[in-house]
Amino acid sequence: MTYQPSPLRLQREAARRRVSRQSTLVALISTIAIASVLVIVVTGAPGFKLVRQSFFSWHYAVSAFPHVLSGLWLNLRVMVIAEIFVLILGLLIALARTSHSPILYPIRLMATIYTDIFRGLPLLLVLFLVGLGVPGLQISWITNSAVVLGTTSLVLTYSAYVAEVIRAGIEAVNPAQRMAGRALGLTQSQTQSYVVLPQALRKVAPPLLNDLVSLQKDSGLISVLGAIDAIRSAGIETAQSFNFTPYVVAGALFVALTIPLTRFTDWLTRKQDRARVQQGQW
Repeated sequence: MTYQPSPLRLQREAARRRVSRQSTLVALISTIAIASVLVIVVTGAPGFKLVRQSFFSWHYAVSAFPHVLSGLWLNLRVMVIAEIFVLILGLLIALARTSHSPILYPIRLMATIYTDIFRGLPLLLVLFLVGLGVPGLQISWITNSAVVLGTTSLVLTYSAYVAEVIRAGIEAVNPAQRMAGRALGLTQSQTQSYVVLPQALRKVAPPLLNDLVSLQKDSGLISVLGAIDAIRSAGIETAQSFNFTPYVVAGALFVALTIPLTRFTDWLTRKQDRARVQQGQW
């Protein structure tokens, strides 16, 4: 015997479809209306033609695109390398801050001071302090490369944020999980590695991905140290043509780079929310 939905359920589903169609129609109309108003206001501005020529010139966009794209390749490399070191250093700092052993108190104190300092300092200031201060030390075995020093600044700053995210995930794990691991004969480190950390990282995956999205964008700040990345390449093209379209091209490339990870983060967040609801945690 096949399942046949009741008339009441069919009525409810039909009502939901009607409401959904009405909501979609209202959203479409409001979007078109607001977009139309914005287009009228912008295109009707006295300086619109000049702005269009200065920022949205197809000729200069095509001319600058290969150079800006070449600079973006440097941003991609910096981003990947920085993300690896940020995750490693952030995890170590989080483990240090969540340790309870009295003998590790100096390490826990240093980790706390580190996170307080680098979460408080603006990234641009860290770039100047590291990028200009380290070469001033004139240590022979330390490189003066703007790319290396810029990447180091990103790692130092973002490791503090990531460490706090991971620490929050570790502390969110139910203490009963630790006791269960110890009851099964696991050592403290084994319990942390096989019981606590896997659960903690799953809990904080969306905020971690959000930090990585921010890191993608901020990789462009290494240009202040002289690295020829997408932003600096756009600046060079602008200086040659006195047209700001290359900056728009660089911005569009950064947005295209960021959107996929942003959408993946949103999807993962919704997936975890649904899982919590199904498990009765909410």
